[in-house]
Amino acid sequence: MTTDSGLRARAQKHLGQHFTRKDAWQSDELPVFVRSEGCHLYDESGRKFLDGLAGLFCVNMGHSRQDIVSAASKQMETMAYSTNWGAAHPPAVEAAGLIAELAPGDLGVTWFVNSGSEAVETAIKFARQYHRSQGQPERTKIISRHMAYHGVTLGALSVTGLPKIREPFAPLLPGVRHVPNTLGLTGDQGPASELECVRAIEQAIVEEGPETVAAVFAEPVQNGRGALVPPDGYWQELRAICDKYGVLLVADEVICSFGRLGHWFGSGHFGVVPDLVTFAKGSTSGYAPLGGMIAREPLVEALYDSPLGGTFTHGATWGGHPVATAVAVANITAMRDEQVLGNVRTLGPELRAGLDEIRDRHRVVKDVRGMGFFYAVEFMGDRESGRELTEEQSTRVLREVLPAAFRKTGVILRPDDRGATMLMVSPPLVADREVLRELLAGIEVMVDDVERSVHG
Repeated sequence: MTTDSGLRARAQKHLGQHFTRKDAWQSDELPVFVRSEGCHLYDESGRKFLDGLAGLFCVNMGHSRQDIVSAASKQMETMAYSTNWGAAHPPAVEAAGLIAELAPGDLGVTWFVNSGSEAVETAIKFARQYHRSQGQPERTKIISRHMAYHGVTLGALSVTGLPKIREPFAPLLPGVRHVPNTLGLTGDQGPASELECVRAIEQAIVEEGPETVAAVFAEPVQNGRGALVPPDGYWQELRAICDKYGVLLVADEVICSFGRLGHWFGSGHFGVVPDLVTFAKGSTSGYAPLGGMIAREPLVEALYDSPLGGTFTHGATWGGHPVATAVAVANITAMRDEQVLGNVRTLGPELRAGLDEIRDRHRVVKDVRGMGFFYAVEFMGDRESGRELTEEQSTRVLREVLPAAFRKTGVILRPDDRGATMLMVSPPLVADREVLRELLAGIEVMVDDVERSVHG
């Protein structure tokens, strides 16, 4: 076996790192993981790490499940590749049917792609072509929310509301307008229709001209800016506004679907049927690349039956790949049969309670947000005085303190600088109480280290 230092050196020379600064890429401590099992990863030295982020919010069923591996192997042996262009194959059909059973309302038709970004790109294109097929080609504009992350392909990046990752690629797709998110608003905030974050969406549609707006994009719980759980009634108001102006409502569920919030789809939890749903990550638990867009059946029929439509002019060579969709079927079936969503609904409140206790013990924790198995811990300088972190303190926490704490504790999480200094928490959905105790113990040490860094 290649030594750890040999693999690291080759990675630093040849393997481009995603969203990684050069100093981290070239660090002597760049992790090299070689094996995984359950909720844990192992590096070449054999050290065990808790995967507290479930990969990147995706390894919902845990690592190295032989039933999922066997499904992929069997499909490769049977038929490794066939397209969904004017044809079908059993795993894609089964996966699409299973998703239709689980999705809210009449969300019944899935176009498979390979990632969350591609899923969002698909939704953008469908929204535009749908309106065109209905004789409204001027409906091209999109409303999204500040600090929301919707992907990195050019269209998805245009919908994304994170300035740091948009700026290097400007100008982006025209006609995208960003409105306030739900930061600071959760639970009962009074009539949702009176909230500024709701009124801003209708105002943006009116100001742009309703006849020019194609869609509103939103995550059930927004990832960017730290696990923003919306206030009561928020999604019902989005649905009402979109219905009022003939705009499509798109739920970006790349993170929030397939159990992350304790429900098959986050929009279903909030009691709303969107027009389109995008998904990826948890659909295969990361065992194979897969994403997709689910559309309401009446919209699909209207596009295909229109003389201006006839087909959705979109596709990808690997979209609905037999191996990826076979993995999705095995993964979703196991999730259903083993009642994994129930595990999240049972233990999610316990995880939240543990995080709240850590917050209460540390003055550098400003807030804990989230639900299910999806949380953000936001830091500040001193909660008692209301002092925020300085820029220098924030940089040190994100680039030095937290990465060192991950190595010390053997618990892998994500330092996040999208609008604040945060720690993202997203364990595999199969985590039991013992794993959650290990996770919370690691977070306690991390927060201790942050507090020492800030206060000496």
